[in-house]
Amino acid sequence: MDREFLISKWLNNDLNDQELEAFKALEDYDDLMKLTHSLQAFKADDYDTSKELERTLSAIRSSKKQTSWLKSFMRIAAILVICFGIYHYTTTLDTSVSTTMAQKTTISLPDASSVTLNAKSSIVFNKKSWKHERDIRLEGEAFFKVAKGETFNVITKSGTVTVYGTQFNVKQRKNYFEVICYEGLVGVTHNSQETKLKPGDSFLIIDGKLIAKEKESQPSPSWLHNESTFKSLPYKEVLAEFERQYNVNITTKNIDTKQLFSGSFAHNNLDVALQSITLPLQVTYSKVNNTIILTRE
Repeated sequence: MDREFLISKWLNNDLNDQELEAFKALEDYDDLMKLTHSLQAFKADDYDTSKELERTLSAIRSSKKQTSWLKSFMRIAAILVICFGIYHYTTTLDTSVSTTMAQKTTISLPDASSVTLNAKSSIVFNKKSWKHERDIRLEGEAFFKVAKGETFNVITKSGTVTVYGTQFNVKQRKNYFEVICYEGLVGVTHNSQETKLKPGDSFLIIDGKLIAKEKESQPSPSWLHNESTFKSLPYKEVLAEFERQYNVNITTKNIDTKQLFSGSFAHNNLDVALQSITLPLQVTYSKVNNTIILTRE
């Protein structure tokens, strides 16, 4: 039914049952009720239906404008809140970089320091808070070249490495934690105890035990040059690194994987690399799809 027709009949108290239901269904019904309660406070001597209708409609239109303005304002405010939230979330979000099997990558940090990730490794840091909180979370292995005058912490599951403008390598794998300082000074905190490393010094924990190592004579880790080198390390660590560099699975038969191995393998030729890690121990190998089986007769 026509809206103004219903309102006119309502003002004249002349609505039938069907019209009353239609009147109650009007979107202005609540506003009209508020107005009628206000009008009950007084009684005009001469009641002009046409004038009262126009007055009522004018009040409703004014109320609708205010409501419409308020709704528009609330929409704009909601959009601003959402935009601010998105901006705050994206600008404070951590930066995460990871590598897959047989992959390496180099990342520049906000202070011009750089990190090179070895295969199957990841780092997480926050660019926005970098000026006052230089923390990097590392899983796997990475080589760091720190800008002079800058310091930051490399946090791993096994310990924290604090650096003071230097070059160093951190390797944190399952039951394996190693830090080698190539330049400058490194502080390694493990089990609440800090050890300071100078160039050539190493800190190595295997299966919870501190392992003594010879002075490092190379200027950088060999894996940066696509070669993995081992000095008296358990054979299982060699095989685990081989799997990461070539994206293969290795199974062993009649082999003591705790025996120590010294040697190296290249990252660019699978067969040559296999010979490098099997011939010194008189181990044979066979390949089945993506699995390599090492056997000692």
